[in-house]
Amino acid sequence: MTPTIDRSTNPSLDGKRVLITGASRGIGADIAQTFAAAGARLVLSGRDHESLESFSRTLDTETAIVVADLSTAAGPDTLAADAVDAFGGVDVLVNNAGISYPEPVDALDTAHFDEVIQVNLRAPSLLAARIGRAMADGDGGSIVTVASAAALRPLPEHYAYCTSKAGLIMATKVLALELGGRGVRANSVCPTVVLTDMGQKVWGDPVKSAPMLARIPSGRFAEPSEVSATALWLASDASAMINGIDIPVDGGYLVS
Repeated sequence: MTPTIDRSTNPSLDGKRVLITGASRGIGADIAQTFAAAGARLVLSGRDHESLESFSRTLDTETAIVVADLSTAAGPDTLAADAVDAFGGVDVLVNNAGISYPEPVDALDTAHFDEVIQVNLRAPSLLAARIGRAMADGDGGSIVTVASAAALRPLPEHYAYCTSKAGLIMATKVLALELGGRGVRANSVCPTVVLTDMGQKVWGDPVKSAPMLARIPSGRFAEPSEVSATALWLASDASAMINGIDIPVDGGYLVS
């Protein structure tokens, strides 16, 4: 049974300035809704201005929109600067944007591999470094990386994805080590399959999903709200002593 999450009981982010990447859909959109309900002011980032603008109108909070293509060389630096300018600083970064091209190793497409590494590892690592520096030079902050259980346990046909997310977890740990003494915490959320549109596309076939579900003791995939609740806790003062940790949201997948 999937629990119902009551956002009214969540930790507060009242007035916090939050940058969320990949914010207009999927996990990013759910995180934005959860953080808005917690009182945060949001900088929403993605590639499609129209989608971001439309989504922002559904949120009961102050928002700013920054269109950014994180696959470009200058994308992370430009987004970092624009996000800091939006509200005069960033208190929380949620590094959420990511892509996947499921394919077996013996049919690996080089262009796909390069794009996944660019978007899932290079861009969020550089963005976190730039935002982390701004946080450290100010009043500190929290960096929340949306990684994956696939970073901690290999998943067939996800060679580039597993590689990128594993690297991202280690980048987050280095941030925690280097910036922890300057008031910046950095942690990762590592969900199993999440039932977003992308999750349904990859895992919607019962023939494909059955073996994966059999490895999850809870017997189901994760809901976006369960990832969002964990991200909110890591962003808030409720987790003030948590730094450099990767938290599985996986129903026991990693212990099965």
